[in-house]
Amino acid sequence: MDLNFAVLFAALGITLLEMSEASAVGIALHADSGNFLPYYAVTLGVITIMIPTAIAGNFITYFPIFYVRIFSATLLLYFGLRLLKSARRSMKFQRIGFPSSKHSESGKSIVSTAYSVGVVEAFEAAIVLVALYPENYDSTVIGLIIGIIFVVLAAYVLRNQIRKVKQGSVKVTVSALLLSFSLFWYIESVVTINDIFLIPIFAGFFLLVYFLSTRNLPSKLNADPQIQ
Repeated sequence: MDLNFAVLFAALGITLLEMSEASAVGIALHADSGNFLPYYAVTLGVITIMIPTAIAGNFITYFPIFYVRIFSATLLLYFGLRLLKSARRSMKFQRIGFPSSKHSESGKSIVSTAYSVGVVEAFEAAIVLVALYPENYDSTVIGLIIGIIFVVLAAYVLRNQIRKVKQGSVKVTVSALLLSFSLFWYIESVVTINDIFLIPIFAGFFLLVYFLSTRNLPSKLNADPQIQ
């Protein structure tokens, strides 16, 4: 088995990000409902997307590598920019506080919400995983599995603290990682480039994404509590 650790860590990173968000919602809904149905619903939502994605990813590996890299780089560029916007929003909420929810759900509404969250978070991860599968299928699958196992264990052990994880910092890191792969694969589709260049590319994107995510944000002391 020839593993590509850069691809493995990219798959691990996006899995940790999206699945931790799904698990946080599952924990919140579990606390609201008092039963384990939200966990099962979130899990079913994730499975609904992840299994077909893994099957499709295996077939994508048979396409010409040039077109695969252009396709993969474009997907990662799109999701990396989308995640940048989300990172800025999360960084703002880290400073001024998260908006509070003033209503609760019950019964079928909780189950449907949990399932929908599982589907949405898995789909967002799948967008990136589909781009990673053609580069190294085994590495992507291993990164995905490790990420899911880690999130499940962490969600159980840290079930009372997981909602306090600073998602903004995680999103900045993953956004920089995806944008780095996007640029790297655009370049690699036309010229040969050594993997070592991923390190300075990632460092540059990390600084850029962090700057854009925190630019002009209010400090905790100056934040208006009414800002949403």
